[in-house]
Amino acid sequence: MSAIYILSDYGKLAKSDQTLVFTQKDDTRTIIFPFKTEQLVLMGNISISGDAIRLLTKYKIPTTFLSSNGRFNGKLSFGDSKNIFLRQRQYRILDNEKSSLEIARSIVCGKIRNEISFMQRIKRKSTSTIKDEEKIKEAINFVKNLLIDAEKASSIDSLRGYEGNAAKKYFEVFGLNLIPDWAEFIKRSKNPPKSNVNAVLSFLYTLLSYRIESAIEATGLDLCVGNLHALNYGRNALVFDLIEEFRSPIADSLCCSLFNLGTLVEDDFETVAFDEDNPDYPMDSDEEKNQPIPDSSLEKEEIQTEKKGVLLTKAGLKKVIAAFENKMDTLILYSPTGQKISYSKIIYEQVEHYKRVINGEETEYKAYYLK
Repeated sequence: MSAIYILSDYGKLAKSDQTLVFTQKDDTRTIIFPFKTEQLVLMGNISISGDAIRLLTKYKIPTTFLSSNGRFNGKLSFGDSKNIFLRQRQYRILDNEKSSLEIARSIVCGKIRNEISFMQRIKRKSTSTIKDEEKIKEAINFVKNLLIDAEKASSIDSLRGYEGNAAKKYFEVFGLNLIPDWAEFIKRSKNPPKSNVNAVLSFLYTLLSYRIESAIEATGLDLCVGNLHALNYGRNALVFDLIEEFRSPIADSLCCSLFNLGTLVEDDFETVAFDEDNPDYPMDSDEEKNQPIPDSSLEKEEIQTEKKGVLLTKAGLKKVIAAFENKMDTLILYSPTGQKISYSKIIYEQVEHYKRVINGEETEYKAYYLK
């Protein structure tokens, strides 16, 4: 089973017998076998026939529709759970300040530990100046102190503050892990991304959020009931929560590799003018519902009003998608089981772990930590 991505501005997806056939403008055809497809992502102006939708429905294949620049347009979802008792337990924990705080604290501490681990890897590499080494050392110590504070946090509001301050300091040294001179990163920016590195980070966070959302839906949990992020109408708060522990080990590390190993080149990016009427404006926040990328490392004034941003080209998007899928298939030691499993499987294991905590089968949620 695998995730299938289709990027096109002219193609058509139709049904042929019990398969899906994607036909491009030049009549090139790609056959998709539903029984081998775990998830389908359609990017661009792709038309889809009614018979194709019915086949997707028959096989219950979650299908996400994105603009050519990665903006969320809609989805076919088949994760509606009949387990009202599970969702009832989610609501009860949400109303239990102590229990909700314990889960939120674990999520924040897990994220901060992964950020510290990532910065320590940067420190172990040779840096160009003593000033850079001191900057990294200072950032690590600063974030370690925030971790101590987070472990003793007495409210979710204070946890959010520690998480945001840690992320801000983390991104102050993130760029020191990038080798090419043309890889631009001064600070985290979005809506739209101001630099090529931010464009890749935003897109990777988007891809990662869809994986987490699919895992949550498969367990029957309510996407909108989280513990760390504030609830809002239509907001997938649980996706926002559980993505935090995976940002550094999956998305951030992959972003650096794409630049440092030469997978991405300067021509894989373009500067695009945006306005309020631009349908391809790349949302990378929770401004719209179902946009699961809140990042409290961004200051409020960074919600951009500028008219230009940097985006991946179609060629660049394909490279990032291919690298992301390879990353998700990478086998890595998962401490709770003592076995090497893929990142895709780790995400499902963590969601199942969260579900067991909700059900009272386990007493404590432990966020994923890559040592």
